[in-house]
Amino acid sequence: MVLHIEYFKGYCIKCDEKYTSINYEWCKQCQRNNLTNNFTEWTSGNKKVDAFIQEMQLKINNIHDIIFEWIPYNHFNDIKKIDKGGFAVVYSAIWKDGPLSYYKIKNEWIRESNKKVALKCLNNSQNISDEFLNEVKAYSINNFDKILRIWNITKSKYKRLHHGSSICRRRKFNHWINKNYKYFCWTRKLKVLNNIINGLKGIHQKQMIHCDFHTGNILFEAISCFSSNYISDMGLCGEIGNIDKKNIYGVMPYIAPELLRGNPYTQAADVYSFSMIMYSVATEIQPFNDRAHDENLALDICKSVRPEINELEIPKCYINLMKRCWDSNPDNRPNVTEIEKSIYNLNLPLQKDREIYKQFLEAESYRKANKKRQLSAHPQAFYTSRLLNLFTKDLPKYIDDNDLSSKITINNEDNYNETIPNTSLDLIHGNLRRGNTLAKSE
Repeated sequence: MVLHIEYFKGYCIKCDEKYTSINYEWCKQCQRNNLTNNFTEWTSGNKKVDAFIQEMQLKINNIHDIIFEWIPYNHFNDIKKIDKGGFAVVYSAIWKDGPLSYYKIKNEWIRESNKKVALKCLNNSQNISDEFLNEVKAYSINNFDKILRIWNITKSKYKRLHHGSSICRRRKFNHWINKNYKYFCWTRKLKVLNNIINGLKGIHQKQMIHCDFHTGNILFEAISCFSSNYISDMGLCGEIGNIDKKNIYGVMPYIAPELLRGNPYTQAADVYSFSMIMYSVATEIQPFNDRAHDENLALDICKSVRPEINELEIPKCYINLMKRCWDSNPDNRPNVTEIEKSIYNLNLPLQKDREIYKQFLEAESYRKANKKRQLSAHPQAFYTSRLLNLFTKDLPKYIDDNDLSSKITINNEDNYNETIPNTSLDLIHGNLRRGNTLAKSE
């Protein structure tokens, strides 16, 4: 029997299995075996963390995947605080050794030394919590996902756990918009949304829920208007059916009405949040930026009040998709696969529907004629995640529109509970202040 030499080139010379990547002569099984054999060469000092890192390493599936590692804290230099959110502090740092990447010429892994990274420290991370590990699990080791890539876990001298991820001159959504709004055309808007929904789809395909999805957790790789964008901050991520959220955290305009009423987190709640991201992308302003984020807004969201839409500014086909995503009934919202397909079908270079194309041309003309930015927001509008139970505790869990609008209970300075009939709500809407005395209706 004569076998062509090209046949043998497709198989690993060590284990005789077919190469996962023939061009790079890379074998997934041999790589996993090498990682397994190396488990005894490192330790975090915690069995739970060690087991978790081993699990992450054995997820490697192709040559482009990241090898997740435990890195001693003294392997980082020039550590500087760069951001603080509701649940964590973020530092920039120089990773002296740097992450591993596969070098084809030598058929081995080499390190990209002196790599600038972001180190994120969750609050109370001295304890090895499932919340911390869930966040790490939700990030990506795949270079092609639109989810922030993660490389390692480390522990500071204060015994706090950090995870290291790519930093890439990253900018938050709002900062990026402020620099690029003049060039943020509708073609670019659709590209950004496509990246975001791809990332969310990746999370949902893992049977997980983001749980804190808003523009503050959308990062752009660079300052230019052509940069890629990624989903970050998976700190509240959890598996479907395994999320016990007695407390409601987040940015109120992005939180689905069923969550405000105390119902469980679902993937449909992420879709509602995506609708508000759609609104921010289209208008370049935050939803409900003109009013206080308090019990009245929570009540209005549950009563199906949504941000105002200027139909000259946004194509009708886009509005229709956005409205489907923010439907009050989570069962009526499309899933991420449907949304991804819908956004792809709106893609302007591929657009064959003349009516849809006309809608985008008109919206683009309006955008060019109205480029002036309105950055002022209500002083009590908050776009960082925070505890919201104070504003939602009086919202019943299951309720119809008639019951929901019948009353709202507030506390004044003297801790006297006052029930306001729905006939008076319009008079006080948006104007409640601590210490006000409101006359009861008869």
